[in-house]
Amino acid sequence: MLLFAGFAGRLPSAMVPLALLLMVQQQTGSYAVAGLAAATLGVASAVMAPVLGRLADRRGPRSILLAQAAAYPLLLALLIAVALGGAPDAAVVAASAGAGAATPLVSGTVRALWSRVDPRIRPTAYALDATATELVFVVGPSLVATLAVFASPALAVGVAGVLAVGGALGIATSAATRAYVPVAGVRSGMFSTVRTPGMPRLLLSGAALMLGFGALEVAVPAFADRIGAPGMSGLLLALWALGSTIGGLWFGARVLSMSLPRQYRLLLLGVTIGLAPLAWISSPWALGVLLFLGGTAIAPTLTVQNTLVGSMAPDHATTEAFTWLSTITVGASAVGAALGGALIEGRFGVSGSLALATVGAAVAVGITLVPGRRPSVLTPDAVPEPVTA
Repeated sequence: MLLFAGFAGRLPSAMVPLALLLMVQQQTGSYAVAGLAAATLGVASAVMAPVLGRLADRRGPRSILLAQAAAYPLLLALLIAVALGGAPDAAVVAASAGAGAATPLVSGTVRALWSRVDPRIRPTAYALDATATELVFVVGPSLVATLAVFASPALAVGVAGVLAVGGALGIATSAATRAYVPVAGVRSGMFSTVRTPGMPRLLLSGAALMLGFGALEVAVPAFADRIGAPGMSGLLLALWALGSTIGGLWFGARVLSMSLPRQYRLLLLGVTIGLAPLAWISSPWALGVLLFLGGTAIAPTLTVQNTLVGSMAPDHATTEAFTWLSTITVGASAVGAALGGALIEGRFGVSGSLALATVGAAVAVGITLVPGRRPSVLTPDAVPEPVTA
Protein backbone atom coordinates (compact mmCIF):
# COMPACT_ATOMS: atom_id res chain seq x y z
CA MET A 1 0.00 0.00 0.00
CA LEU A 2 2.84 2.39 0.87
CA LEU A 3 4.37 2.06 -2.59
CA PHE A 4 1.07 2.78 -4.37
CA ALA A 5 0.07 5.62 -2.04
CA GLY A 6 3.52 7.14 -2.48
CA PHE A 7 3.15 6.87 -6.24
CA ALA A 8 -0.22 8.66 -6.21
CA GLY A 9 1.00 11.26 -3.73
CA ARG A 10 4.06 12.05 -5.84
CA LEU A 11 2.21 12.42 -9.14
CA PRO A 12 1.39 16.09 -8.37
CA SER A 13 5.13 16.81 -8.19
CA ALA A 14 5.36 15.86 -11.89
CA MET A 15 2.00 17.32 -12.86
CA VAL A 16 1.53 20.64 -11.07
CA PRO A 17 4.73 22.43 -12.20
CA LEU A 18 4.18 21.46 -15.85
CA ALA A 19 0.43 22.13 -15.77
CA LEU A 20 1.02 25.45 -14.00
CA LEU A 21 3.66 26.37 -16.57
CA LEU A 22 1.25 25.63 -19.43
CA MET A 23 -1.71 27.31 -17.73
CA VAL A 24 0.13 30.54 -16.92
CA GLN A 25 1.89 30.66 -20.28
CA GLN A 26 -1.45 30.19 -22.00
CA GLN A 27 -2.96 33.07 -20.03
CA THR A 28 -0.01 35.49 -20.14
CA GLY A 29 1.84 34.45 -23.29
CA SER A 30 5.12 34.54 -21.36
CA TYR A 31 7.38 31.59 -20.51
CA ALA A 32 9.30 33.86 -18.12
CA VAL A 33 6.20 34.55 -15.99
CA ALA A 34 5.14 30.92 -16.21
CA GLY A 35 8.61 29.76 -15.17
CA LEU A 36 8.59 32.21 -12.26
CA ALA A 37 5.23 30.87 -11.05
CA ALA A 38 6.49 27.27 -11.25
CA ALA A 39 9.72 28.27 -9.50
CA THR A 40 7.82 30.01 -6.70
CA LEU A 41 5.66 26.95 -6.14
CA GLY A 42 8.77 24.76 -5.89
CA VAL A 43 10.67 27.12 -3.61
CA ALA A 44 7.70 27.48 -1.24
CA SER A 45 7.42 23.72 -0.99
CA ALA A 46 11.17 23.50 -0.44
CA VAL A 47 11.13 26.02 2.41
CA MET A 48 8.33 24.30 4.32
CA ALA A 49 9.44 20.68 3.90
CA PRO A 50 12.38 20.60 6.39
CA VAL A 51 10.31 22.33 9.06
CA LEU A 52 7.53 19.78 8.66
CA GLY A 53 10.07 16.95 8.38
CA ARG A 54 11.57 17.85 11.75
CA LEU A 55 8.08 17.96 13.25
CA ALA A 56 7.31 14.55 11.70
CA ASP A 57 10.44 13.07 13.29
CA ARG A 58 9.32 14.30 16.70
CA ARG A 59 5.60 13.53 16.58
CA GLY A 60 5.07 11.26 13.60
CA PRO A 61 3.94 12.21 10.08
CA ARG A 62 0.27 11.21 10.33
CA SER A 63 -1.24 14.48 11.60
CA ILE A 64 0.83 16.55 9.18
CA LEU A 65 -0.31 14.53 6.17
CA LEU A 66 -3.96 14.74 7.23
CA ALA A 67 -3.77 18.53 7.61
CA GLN A 68 -2.10 18.92 4.22
CA ALA A 69 -4.68 16.66 2.57
CA ALA A 70 -7.30 19.20 3.67
CA ALA A 71 -5.41 22.40 2.79
CA TYR A 72 -3.67 21.52 -0.48
CA PRO A 73 -6.71 21.10 -2.79
CA LEU A 74 -8.21 24.36 -1.51
CA LEU A 75 -5.03 26.30 -2.27
CA LEU A 76 -4.73 24.68 -5.70
CA ALA A 77 -8.31 25.75 -6.43
CA LEU A 78 -7.38 29.30 -5.43
CA LEU A 79 -4.35 29.18 -7.73
CA ILE A 80 -6.51 28.08 -10.67
CA ALA A 81 -9.05 30.83 -9.98
CA VAL A 82 -6.36 33.51 -9.79
CA ALA A 83 -4.55 32.34 -12.94
CA LEU A 84 -7.69 31.99 -15.06
CA GLY A 85 -9.26 35.15 -13.66
CA GLY A 86 -6.67 37.39 -15.29
CA ALA A 87 -5.17 38.53 -11.97
CA PRO A 88 -1.86 40.43 -11.96
CA ASP A 89 1.33 38.40 -12.27
CA ALA A 90 2.17 39.11 -8.61
CA ALA A 91 -1.11 37.53 -7.49
CA VAL A 92 -0.42 34.40 -9.55
CA VAL A 93 3.04 34.12 -8.02
CA ALA A 94 1.62 34.59 -4.50
CA ALA A 95 -1.02 31.92 -5.07
CA SER A 96 1.71 29.60 -6.39
CA ALA A 97 3.62 30.15 -3.15
CA GLY A 98 0.57 29.24 -1.07
CA ALA A 99 -0.04 26.01 -2.97
CA GLY A 100 3.65 25.10 -2.80
CA ALA A 101 3.79 25.60 0.97
CA ALA A 102 0.89 23.15 1.45
CA THR A 103 2.36 20.41 -0.75
CA PRO A 104 1.92 17.08 1.11
CA LEU A 105 5.05 15.70 2.78
CA VAL A 106 5.06 12.52 0.70
CA SER A 107 8.61 11.87 -0.51
CA GLY A 108 10.36 12.53 2.79
CA THR A 109 7.85 10.45 4.73
CA VAL A 110 7.95 7.47 2.38
CA ARG A 111 11.75 7.42 2.20
CA ALA A 112 12.02 7.69 5.98
CA LEU A 113 9.65 4.73 6.34
CA TRP A 114 11.74 2.72 3.86
CA SER A 115 14.83 3.48 5.96
CA ARG A 116 13.25 1.43 8.77
CA VAL A 117 12.97 -1.81 6.81
CA ASP A 118 15.43 -4.71 7.15
CA PRO A 119 18.91 -3.43 6.14
CA ARG A 120 19.35 -6.44 3.85
CA ILE A 121 16.45 -5.35 1.64
CA ARG A 122 16.79 -1.61 2.13
CA PRO A 123 18.77 -0.99 -1.11
CA THR A 124 16.08 -2.85 -3.05
CA ALA A 125 13.39 -0.78 -1.33
CA TYR A 126 15.18 2.42 -2.30
CA ALA A 127 15.56 1.15 -5.88
CA LEU A 128 11.83 0.40 -6.09
CA ASP A 129 11.10 3.81 -4.61
CA ALA A 130 13.34 5.56 -7.13
CA THR A 131 11.81 3.55 -9.97
CA ALA A 132 8.29 4.41 -8.78
CA THR A 133 9.35 8.05 -8.63
CA GLU A 134 10.52 7.87 -12.22
CA LEU A 135 7.24 6.23 -13.23
CA VAL A 136 5.65 9.34 -11.79
CA PHE A 137 7.50 11.32 -14.44
CA VAL A 138 6.23 8.97 -17.13
CA VAL A 139 2.59 9.09 -16.09
CA GLY A 140 2.49 12.68 -14.81
CA PRO A 141 3.63 14.59 -17.92
CA SER A 142 1.65 12.26 -20.18
CA LEU A 143 -1.49 12.88 -18.16
CA VAL A 144 -0.89 16.64 -18.18
CA ALA A 145 -0.31 16.63 -21.94
CA THR A 146 -3.48 14.63 -22.54
CA LEU A 147 -5.61 16.83 -20.32
CA ALA A 148 -4.08 20.01 -21.74
CA VAL A 149 -4.79 18.97 -25.33
CA PHE A 150 -8.28 17.58 -24.84
CA ALA A 151 -9.41 19.84 -21.97
CA SER A 152 -7.16 22.42 -20.29
CA PRO A 153 -4.05 22.71 -18.13
CA ALA A 154 -6.29 23.90 -15.29
CA LEU A 155 -8.03 20.52 -15.25
CA ALA A 156 -4.63 18.85 -14.96
CA VAL A 157 -3.92 20.96 -11.86
CA GLY A 158 -7.28 19.90 -10.40
CA VAL A 159 -6.64 16.21 -11.08
CA ALA A 160 -3.25 16.55 -9.40
CA GLY A 161 -4.98 17.92 -6.31
CA VAL A 162 -7.26 14.88 -6.13
CA LEU A 163 -4.29 12.51 -6.47
CA ALA A 164 -2.37 14.39 -3.78
CA VAL A 165 -5.23 14.00 -1.33
CA GLY A 166 -5.54 10.29 -2.09
CA GLY A 167 -1.82 9.70 -1.71
CA ALA A 168 -1.50 11.68 1.51
CA LEU A 169 -4.48 9.90 3.08
CA GLY A 170 -3.16 6.51 1.94
CA ILE A 171 0.22 7.10 3.57
CA ALA A 172 -1.29 8.62 6.72
CA THR A 173 -3.54 5.58 7.25
CA SER A 174 -0.97 2.92 6.26
CA ALA A 175 0.21 0.35 8.79
CA ALA A 176 3.79 1.64 8.54
CA THR A 177 2.73 5.18 9.48
CA ARG A 178 0.44 4.03 12.27
CA ALA A 179 3.31 1.98 13.72
CA TYR A 180 5.76 4.88 13.44
CA VAL A 181 7.54 5.53 16.75
CA PRO A 182 9.83 8.60 16.96
CA VAL A 183 13.45 7.84 17.83
CA ALA A 184 14.83 9.69 20.82
CA GLY A 185 17.87 11.80 20.11
CA VAL A 186 19.62 15.07 20.79
CA ARG A 187 17.61 17.94 19.27
CA SER A 188 19.97 20.62 18.02
CA GLY A 189 19.82 23.53 15.60
CA MET A 190 17.69 23.67 12.47
CA PHE A 191 20.66 23.01 10.19
CA SER A 192 22.40 20.33 12.27
CA THR A 193 21.18 17.52 10.00
CA VAL A 194 22.43 19.36 6.92
CA ARG A 195 25.88 19.63 8.54
CA THR A 196 26.19 15.87 9.05
CA PRO A 197 29.55 14.78 7.55
CA GLY A 198 29.17 14.15 3.83
CA MET A 199 25.66 15.60 3.66
CA PRO A 200 26.55 19.11 2.38
CA ARG A 201 28.30 17.79 -0.73
CA LEU A 202 25.55 15.25 -1.37
CA LEU A 203 22.87 17.93 -1.13
CA LEU A 204 24.80 20.41 -3.27
CA SER A 205 25.48 17.84 -5.98
CA GLY A 206 21.80 16.86 -5.95
CA ALA A 207 20.85 20.54 -6.23
CA ALA A 208 23.12 21.09 -9.23
CA LEU A 209 21.70 18.02 -10.95
CA MET A 210 18.10 19.03 -10.34
CA LEU A 211 18.73 22.61 -11.45
CA GLY A 212 19.69 21.11 -14.80
CA PHE A 213 16.61 18.89 -14.81
CA GLY A 214 14.42 21.93 -14.12
CA ALA A 215 15.87 23.70 -17.13
CA LEU A 216 15.28 20.62 -19.29
CA GLU A 217 11.67 20.26 -18.16
CA VAL A 218 10.98 23.83 -19.33
CA ALA A 219 12.99 23.41 -22.53
CA VAL A 220 11.09 20.33 -23.74
CA PRO A 221 7.63 22.01 -23.85
CA ALA A 222 9.23 25.05 -25.51
CA PHE A 223 10.94 22.77 -28.05
CA ALA A 224 7.62 21.06 -28.81
CA ASP A 225 5.91 24.43 -29.13
CA ARG A 226 8.64 25.71 -31.46
CA ILE A 227 8.16 22.81 -33.90
CA GLY A 228 4.37 23.31 -33.85
CA ALA A 229 3.53 20.16 -31.87
CA PRO A 230 2.89 21.23 -28.27
CA GLY A 231 1.25 17.89 -27.48
CA MET A 232 4.62 16.16 -27.93
CA SER A 233 6.03 17.71 -24.75
CA GLY A 234 4.40 15.10 -22.53
CA LEU A 235 5.56 12.27 -24.80
CA LEU A 236 9.16 13.50 -24.83
CA LEU A 237 9.29 13.88 -21.05
CA ALA A 238 7.64 10.48 -20.66
CA LEU A 239 10.32 8.88 -22.84
CA TRP A 240 12.98 10.46 -20.65
CA ALA A 241 11.34 9.09 -17.52
CA LEU A 242 10.68 5.70 -19.13
CA GLY A 243 14.40 5.31 -19.80
CA SER A 244 15.01 6.14 -16.17
CA THR A 245 12.44 3.57 -15.04
CA ILE A 246 14.07 0.80 -17.06
CA GLY A 247 17.49 1.81 -15.75
CA GLY A 248 16.17 1.75 -12.19
CA LEU A 249 14.69 -1.74 -12.56
CA TRP A 250 17.96 -3.03 -14.00
CA PHE A 251 20.03 -1.38 -11.31
CA GLY A 252 17.78 -2.62 -8.48
CA ALA A 253 18.44 -6.22 -9.52
CA ARG A 254 22.22 -5.79 -9.23
CA VAL A 255 24.51 -6.10 -6.20
CA LEU A 256 27.66 -4.05 -6.68
CA SER A 257 30.81 -4.22 -4.57
CA MET A 258 31.83 -0.68 -5.55
CA SER A 259 31.47 1.90 -2.77
CA LEU A 260 28.30 3.99 -2.82
CA PRO A 261 30.10 7.35 -3.29
CA ARG A 262 32.00 5.97 -6.29
CA GLN A 263 28.77 4.62 -7.77
CA TYR A 264 27.15 8.01 -7.26
CA ARG A 265 29.99 9.86 -8.95
CA LEU A 266 30.08 7.56 -11.98
CA LEU A 267 26.31 7.62 -12.37
CA LEU A 268 26.31 11.43 -12.29
CA LEU A 269 28.95 11.34 -15.04
CA GLY A 270 26.65 9.05 -17.04
CA VAL A 271 23.77 11.52 -16.65
CA THR A 272 26.05 14.35 -17.86
CA ILE A 273 27.09 12.40 -20.95
CA GLY A 274 23.44 11.63 -21.71
CA LEU A 275 22.46 15.30 -21.53
CA ALA A 276 25.41 16.70 -23.50
CA PRO A 277 24.10 16.24 -27.09
CA LEU A 278 20.57 17.56 -26.50
CA ALA A 279 21.31 21.25 -27.20
CA TRP A 280 22.27 20.44 -30.80
CA ILE A 281 19.22 18.33 -31.69
CA SER A 282 16.48 19.70 -33.97
CA SER A 283 14.45 16.54 -34.67
CA PRO A 284 11.81 15.61 -32.06
CA TRP A 285 12.34 11.90 -32.79
CA ALA A 286 16.09 12.15 -32.29
CA LEU A 287 15.47 14.13 -29.10
CA GLY A 288 13.09 11.43 -27.86
CA VAL A 289 15.65 8.66 -28.48
CA LEU A 290 18.42 10.58 -26.72
CA LEU A 291 16.18 11.45 -23.79
CA PHE A 292 15.26 7.78 -23.42
CA LEU A 293 18.89 6.60 -23.55
CA GLY A 294 20.20 9.35 -21.30
CA GLY A 295 17.40 8.75 -18.81
CA THR A 296 18.62 5.23 -18.03
CA ALA A 297 21.17 6.62 -15.57
CA ILE A 298 18.74 8.79 -13.60
CA ALA A 299 16.89 6.29 -11.36
CA PRO A 300 20.13 4.46 -10.46
CA THR A 301 21.64 7.83 -9.50
CA LEU A 302 18.65 8.68 -7.30
CA THR A 303 18.71 5.19 -5.75
CA VAL A 304 22.32 5.61 -4.64
CA GLN A 305 21.61 9.17 -3.53
CA ASN A 306 18.74 7.99 -1.28
CA THR A 307 20.84 5.16 0.13
CA LEU A 308 23.59 7.62 1.01
CA VAL A 309 21.16 9.96 2.76
CA GLY A 310 19.64 7.09 4.74
CA SER A 311 23.11 5.93 5.79
CA MET A 312 24.36 9.39 6.78
CA ALA A 313 21.27 10.72 8.57
CA PRO A 314 21.02 10.49 12.39
CA ASP A 315 18.40 7.91 13.43
CA HIS A 316 16.26 10.56 15.13
CA ALA A 317 16.24 12.86 12.07
CA THR A 318 15.68 10.56 9.10
CA THR A 319 12.53 12.25 7.82
CA GLU A 320 14.15 15.65 8.19
CA ALA A 321 17.21 14.48 6.23
CA PHE A 322 15.08 13.24 3.36
CA THR A 323 12.98 16.41 3.38
CA TRP A 324 16.17 18.45 3.16
CA LEU A 325 17.08 16.40 0.09
CA SER A 326 13.62 17.01 -1.39
CA THR A 327 13.72 20.66 -0.39
CA ILE A 328 17.05 21.47 -1.95
CA THR A 329 16.54 19.42 -5.10
CA VAL A 330 12.96 20.58 -5.72
CA GLY A 331 13.97 24.17 -5.01
CA ALA A 332 16.92 23.85 -7.38
CA SER A 333 14.66 22.34 -10.04
CA ALA A 334 12.32 25.31 -9.68
CA VAL A 335 15.22 27.75 -10.03
CA GLY A 336 16.37 25.80 -13.07
CA ALA A 337 12.89 26.16 -14.56
CA ALA A 338 12.99 29.92 -14.02
CA LEU A 339 16.48 30.25 -15.50
CA GLY A 340 15.52 27.98 -18.38
CA GLY A 341 12.45 30.10 -19.12
CA ALA A 342 14.58 33.24 -19.18
CA LEU A 343 17.10 31.60 -21.53
CA ILE A 344 14.32 30.43 -23.84
CA GLU A 345 12.98 33.95 -24.20
CA GLY A 346 16.48 35.39 -24.63
CA ARG A 347 18.96 35.06 -27.45
CA PHE A 348 20.06 31.55 -26.43
CA GLY A 349 16.60 30.04 -26.92
CA VAL A 350 15.75 26.40 -26.25
CA SER A 351 19.34 25.32 -26.90
CA GLY A 352 20.52 27.54 -24.05
CA SER A 353 18.12 25.91 -21.62
CA LEU A 354 19.20 22.42 -22.73
CA ALA A 355 22.85 23.43 -22.37
CA LEU A 356 22.11 24.59 -18.82
CA ALA A 357 20.87 21.05 -18.06
CA THR A 358 24.26 19.64 -19.07
CA VAL A 359 26.13 22.25 -17.06
CA GLY A 360 24.11 21.43 -13.96
CA ALA A 361 24.94 17.71 -14.18
CA ALA A 362 28.62 18.46 -14.83
CA VAL A 363 28.76 20.73 -11.77
CA ALA A 364 27.22 17.89 -9.73
CA VAL A 365 30.09 15.62 -10.76
CA GLY A 366 32.60 18.32 -9.82
CA ILE A 367 31.06 18.77 -6.36
CA THR A 368 31.52 15.08 -5.55
CA LEU A 369 35.26 15.53 -6.17
CA VAL A 370 35.61 18.26 -3.54
CA PRO A 371 37.33 16.89 -0.42
CA GLY A 372 35.63 17.17 2.95
CA ARG A 373 34.82 15.39 6.20
CA ARG A 374 34.51 11.63 5.86
CA PRO A 375 31.11 10.20 6.81
CA SER A 376 30.58 6.62 7.90
CA VAL A 377 28.08 5.03 5.51
CA LEU A 378 27.23 1.48 4.51
CA THR A 379 28.70 -0.22 1.48
CA PRO A 380 26.25 -2.06 -0.77
CA ASP A 381 26.69 -5.33 1.16
CA ALA A 382 25.77 -3.57 4.44
CA VAL A 383 29.29 -3.72 5.93
CA PRO A 384 30.26 -0.46 7.69
CA GLU A 385 33.05 1.33 5.90
CA PRO A 386 34.20 4.96 6.08
CA VAL A 387 33.90 6.57 2.68
CA THR A 388 33.78 10.02 1.17
CA ALA A 389 30.50 11.17 -0.38
